Amino acid sequence: MTRGRGRTEHAVAGAVSLEEARQAAGAHAATGAGGVGSGDPLVAGLRRAGLLPLLVLHLLGDGPSYGNQLMERVGELTGGLLNVNPNTMYPLLRQLEGDGLVAGEWEHPERRSRRFYRLTADGAGERARLAAELGPRLAAMADGLATLRRALDQA
Repeated sequence: MTRGRGRTEHAVAGAVSLEEARQAAGAHAATGAGGVGSGDPLVAGLRRAGLLPLLVLHLLGDGPSYGNQLMERVGELTGGLLNVNPNTMYPLLRQLEGDGLVAGEWEHPERRSRRFYRLTADGAGERARLAAELGPRLAAMADGLATLRRALDQA
């Protein structure tokens, strides 16, 4: 288990455990069916409500990271339920940086290499706000999916 994953599980424990969410998603997450993204009705509402910014801010709370690394970590953290491509991640990082929620620095300032982002104090506040706002929605989704799985398993 990576350090970030452990902190994430702890951070969302009040809403629903990561394992419960994965179990609720069941076979869908295991098969990677359907190229999950903003078009997936189970994830689309959460994305619109700020799930991706919340995840990025949360992951940056573990320490500086760069875009490709964040994309990979989001996929791992969500068990493949949320896959992010560069056309989504990099504009989001630029927006978060412009809003003062993250600060970016080039790994090698003399040439454009990887840009590492770190969480700012304002970003930590926004992360807490988004977590409080999305927590009940995540819990409701996990409960609904768990109920659906139980019903289908009994059939």
